[in-house]
Amino acid sequence: MATINDSLNTPVTVQAPGNVGFWEAFAYWLRLGFISFGGPAGQIAIMHRELVEERRWISEKRFLHALNYCMLLPGPEAQQLATYIGWLMHRTLGGIVAGALFVLPSLVILIALSWIYLRFGDVPVVAGVLYGIKPAVTAIVVAAAWRIGSRALKHPLLWALAVAAFAAIFAFNVPFPLIVLTAALLGWVGARIVPSAFDGSSAHGGAATAHGPAVIDDDTPRAMHTHWSGRHALRVLLAFLLLWAALIGLLVLLVQWDGTLAQMAWFFTKAALLTFGGAYAVLPYVVQGAVEHYGWLTTAQMMDGLALGETTPGPLIMVVAFVGFVGGWGQQVLGEAQFAGGALAAAVVTLFTFLPSFLFILLGAPFIESTHGQLHFTAPLTGITAAVVGVIVNLAVFFALHVWWPSGLEGAVDAPSVLISTAALVALTRFKVGVIPVIVACGLSGLVLHALI
Repeated sequence: MATINDSLNTPVTVQAPGNVGFWEAFAYWLRLGFISFGGPAGQIAIMHRELVEERRWISEKRFLHALNYCMLLPGPEAQQLATYIGWLMHRTLGGIVAGALFVLPSLVILIALSWIYLRFGDVPVVAGVLYGIKPAVTAIVVAAAWRIGSRALKHPLLWALAVAAFAAIFAFNVPFPLIVLTAALLGWVGARIVPSAFDGSSAHGGAATAHGPAVIDDDTPRAMHTHWSGRHALRVLLAFLLLWAALIGLLVLLVQWDGTLAQMAWFFTKAALLTFGGAYAVLPYVVQGAVEHYGWLTTAQMMDGLALGETTPGPLIMVVAFVGFVGGWGQQVLGEAQFAGGALAAAVVTLFTFLPSFLFILLGAPFIESTHGQLHFTAPLTGITAAVVGVIVNLAVFFALHVWWPSGLEGAVDAPSVLISTAALVALTRFKVGVIPVIVACGLSGLVLHALI
């Protein structure tokens, strides 16, 4: 119970909300899955406003404590934060429900959009809209590189690491996992030589703001399931490993190891473990594998998929569902039943992309709950973050080359695409326009230009 002053300076007693039932939380997580636009920053802001300020299910300090841990993990931090809070409130089942509902609406929407794209993508109206959206995607990636770089590159050595990562992947086609491992090693070594370059810490906003007592407050006694146990951690780890192995084994039995579905499961498991720095950081790895190595889709289709991913709720990494659908459709994983094959592949890809995120939370959250203090980024992670900036710049260059020079560098520049990209970049960086309005405006511009050209 707490007291606050109203406009007349009269003390008003504020009661802590009552306990939140499982189905009440279920309804909230389902709703969140449909409104979680705006990328990780927007999604985290939505959860903070509703869970901390309005509903007061969790206190500011406990919310940020969970967020700091999620920021250290590979994978989509907003989805992991939802999983963490769901687990905190309703144990393992609560965490699984919160994390799953965060992505399921997006999966269903993307399956529908992917089908429309493959069936009607050559219709003039659809082609015109995509003509405008592709340059917008290029601008969005450039803006992401600028946003992350302006926060992460605070020392000349970090700038050098970002440039080296860009050169490695752009000029020498070095695999993304090797870049991540090398950057981590350089961060570990560099922190011992020049510690000031690698001592960045995770900070979110300023001081905590009092919003009244919460269901899970700063001094709320910890529930039994939040206490760390080595035996419990081992059981969780073994359960996830057995589940992963059983799912992989089932796919191998159905389609053999070199079948499309089994290869998708294996590839996106690796991708899930490398998503430091957000979806934009892992997309180059997805492009390397899905487009260049496996040939599940073309570069143009990857661009279109990223555009669709930007317009749907859920984590941007959900673009992998589009990759899976197009790959399953094109590879005819279920024969002539192309829609069913695409939907199955999208579900497989989504499952194996997000399965490690659940493991990280259910395994590590009890330990994190036992350490109520500010978490700091490690030096290796600081190195990885710097390298990620270079990798994202490479992704922007990759997209620009294919959008601005659709016939190759030997062909003519597509001037309207350059203009759309420039206008979108100015809107995003100078006027702070949201991603959705930019995409809508660019899509309409593309429709008009496509009709005139």
